Amino acid sequence: MAHRHVVYIKQHSIFMSGDSFSFKRFVVRQDRCAMKVGTDGVLLGAWARGGSRILDIGSGTGVVALMMAQRFEEARVCGVEIDEDAARQAQENVETSEFANRVQIETVSLQSYVERVGQEGAAMFDSIVSNPPFFENSLTNPDQSRTLARHASTLTYAELFEAVRQLLTPEGEFSAIIPDDCLQRFISEGCLAGLFLTRKCAVKMVPRKQPKRYLLAFSKRMPEKLETEEATLMNADGSRSEWYSRLTSDFYLH
Repeated sequence: MAHRHVVYIKQHSIFMSGDSFSFKRFVVRQDRCAMKVGTDGVLLGAWARGGSRILDIGSGTGVVALMMAQRFEEARVCGVEIDEDAARQAQENVETSEFANRVQIETVSLQSYVERVGQEGAAMFDSIVSNPPFFENSLTNPDQSRTLARHASTLTYAELFEAVRQLLTPEGEFSAIIPDDCLQRFISEGCLAGLFLTRKCAVKMVPRKQPKRYLLAFSKRMPEKLETEEATLMNADGSRSEWYSRLTSDFYLH
């Protein structure tokens, strides 16, 4: 996004000036990131459950890591990002925020991070979040950075869940957001890794449409009952729904 004028986006109530997005308590610059701040990341950061140690897989701009740090004031948050430009920008976004002393961004693949953590015997995470690459069997983008961000060519679902299995505490929760056409494959890979679906939220754009994205939570423990809900982002008149407004009230400026 190369525009240098100021734009106010009413639909999402975020103030955008040039290449940055201003939330209530932090600003996210994104001019060097292939994947920009979007609804999926904001939904995940506002919906996921936290803990004392939180891991953000595929941090991108760092928006989800910053949202989790804001929501869980005692948490230490680690973000891993394979793309060097995105990781540097995420770290800069962290350093200019009030959460700089509790958030760390590392430039590393998830696979290498898991290997290193295993060797060091580091503590596990009681909350893991990811807005993962979701295209597993489609043409890649000529833009390498965008391919890394959107395609599972460097991180398959199986690899993601295997890493989560190794890094998640017995009582912890892994949360992700997935497009509707990837839903069953994603849940199946979680089951194969020994993780149980505990919460599922189907998100519609408007009331009359079918859900286009799903917020999912997994645990190592089988739940007594799967928690399910259906939510809508926008009302028929284009205004934000009560659910969306309540979920994001601590982040959006208006």
